[in-house]
Parts: sequence; structure tokens; C-alpha cells
Amino acid sequence: TTGRLIFELGGISEREMQKLKDEAKALGKDSFAFAFYMDKSKEERARGVTIACTTKEFFTDSYHYTIIDAPGHRDFIKNMITGASQADVGLLMVPADGNFITSIAKGDHKAGQVQGQTRQHARLLNLLGVKQLIIGVNKMDCDVAKYGNERFTEIKNEVTGMLVKVGWKKDFVAKSVPVIPISGWMGDNLIQKSTNMSWWKGCDVLVGKDKVHLETLSDALEKMVKIPARPTSSKLRMPVSGVY
Repeated sequence: TTGRLIFELGGISEREMQKLKDEAKALGKDSFAFAFYMDKSKEERARGVTIACTTKEFFTDSYHYTIIDAPGHRDFIKNMITGASQADVGLLMVPADGNFITSIAKGDHKAGQVQGQTRQHARLLNLLGVKQLIIGVNKMDCDVAKYGNERFTEIKNEVTGMLVKVGWKKDFVAKSVPVIPISGWMGDNLIQKSTNMSWWKGCDVLVGKDKVHLETLSDALEKMVKIPARPTSSKLRMPVSGVY
């Protein structure tokens, strides 16, 4: 989704995009072309997972963003924490395909059941003090979702309930966290409102005392997100992290 979003915003040239497609095809991973823009290492591309946090820049009409693409796989949760600890806003991606239930599973370490990564990431974002959150229900083009409202509503209800259970305030989730149906691969609702989901009329979120209407991910990044106050007059605090 990150690669497709930057491409739609003009951050990736057609020539560079074709090169990424050729590289993905050579590895038998045609659908990973956009992911390869962020996943540069041989291991990441061979395994098809993000391992290290990667940063890229893009622009909206009002903001200059630095996006931190953090790993989703549980083996690299340490790297995810490193990235999330620097974030002003979190974009939590939820799969609309058959992996959804696994992604939000409660888990039980006594029974050997692993906690879902979406649930774990949501909990960590809250613990790390991220105050702005966007939920992207991704892969709406898959065979399970088929761009359907019913599947989206099911996932939205489950995810918002899960957020409250892992520590986010119920009132904040209900009023200030947009849940947007998207397809990172096809580009639906990233920059322009999708023609494949005519039922989607957007959502209203509370930003301060104002109500803002959002239809796409770029709407959320442009209209909802605010730059937090920086306590520049306070004493220096600096995180130190390393990968070994």
C-alpha cells in the first residue's frame, strides 16, 4: 500500500515502476511490485515480508510526510517498535481476506496460541503514545471481500471493538478514528474515491472541535492529521536503538 500510495502521489516515475515490476516478476512475485519500492534487501524480496523499517518521503497539498514502513511479521516486532516510536500518526492496515481473524486473534501463550499482529500493533501504538490513528481495511479487491459493504462492516465492527479492548479510549475510537476500505494493489480509495465501492459514502471524524468528512486515505492524511506540538524548549530526550 505504501508503494502504491507514493506512486499515485507522483513519487515513483513510470520508468522506476516498470523496473520494480520486472524485478518482482523475475522472482515470481508479480503482486509485490509496489512492496519492492520499500523492501530493498534480497532477504525481504525473497521472503516477501518487510524486515527492517524503511523511510520514504511524499507530499500532500499541506504536508511533507516521512513514512516509516514498519514490519508486520511477528518475528520482527522489535523493528516495528523502533519505527512506531517515532510516529506522529499510525496507519494500521487490516486485511479483508481470510487472514483477518488470525490478525486480530487474542492469543493465549499458555495454550501456545499466538496473538494476532494487528492486535499487537494496535496495543503497541497506544502504549507508545501515538495520538492519531487511521485504519485501512486493505485487500477489498480479494475474493473474500469482493468490494462488499457487508465484509467491510463486519471488519470495521471487529476492529473498533478490538481497539477498545487493547487500551484505546472508546469515545476516541468512535469519533476520531476513520476506518477506510482500500485496495493497496488496485489503488481503490487511496487518492480518488473508488468506483468499485459505490456504497462507500465516506466517514466523518472529529478533529479538535471540528467534524471532517473523509473518503480516501489521502483525505485522512491531508484533512485529519495535525502536527503535534514539539516541546523544543524542554530537555533533550533521544531514543537509541540498534539492529544486530
